[in-house]
Amino acid sequence: MATSKNKKVTSQTIISKYMNYVLENDGYPKSVYRFCNDINIKEEEFYAFFGSLESLDRAIWNAFFTTTIDAMNNNEDYGSFSTRNKFLTFFFTFFEMLTLNRSYVLFALKRYDMPFENLKQLKSLRDHIKGFATELIEEDNDEKLFKVTKNPVKLFSEGAWFQFLFLLKFWVDDESAGFEKTDVAIEKSVNTVFDLFDNTPLNNVLDFGKFLWKEKTMWN
Repeated sequence: MATSKNKKVTSQTIISKYMNYVLENDGYPKSVYRFCNDINIKEEEFYAFFGSLESLDRAIWNAFFTTTIDAMNNNEDYGSFSTRNKFLTFFFTFFEMLTLNRSYVLFALKRYDMPFENLKQLKSLRDHIKGFATELIEEDNDEKLFKVTKNPVKLFSEGAWFQFLFLLKFWVDDESAGFEKTDVAIEKSVNTVFDLFDNTPLNNVLDFGKFLWKEKTMWN
């Protein structure tokens, strides 16, 4: 059985070694035993943090989310941002995080031939993003005097998740320098969503539509 060195094993240690393992071996470990043996930790150390390899897959995406939130909260100015700018900041920061780990993320998102199977690892992330969006829209609604002007929380949070999936697919396919087209897609999509909620949609909706059409013709 594998034995740990004096270094304390943490969840981040396991996540980092797992991501490296996947890329270096061009594939996933067959079992927890094999993985622990290869990275020289005890199985009980693994199970102290994760119940299975599948839960570890989900935990990686959760770590991307929590690291993003921590980075935003460490910005002294973040608390004074508008809801729109907080949402923009979240997407910009999150996709910067993905870019830092692009090799692993692309590998993970193409693990199975069936796209639905690849989305299972995002299950917990979906809850986090919807929860974040819910907090933002409730904060925005608290500042509105009349009920008629308040935005539907459930619709906004669900829309935020689908918006993320759209941006994720866009980022995966983006081959522009510095992924600058993804930055444009983030800005245009977030502004379009908020303009729709603010009942001033026409210009930005058309602008966003033109952008998507231009990108679509470049993909074909």
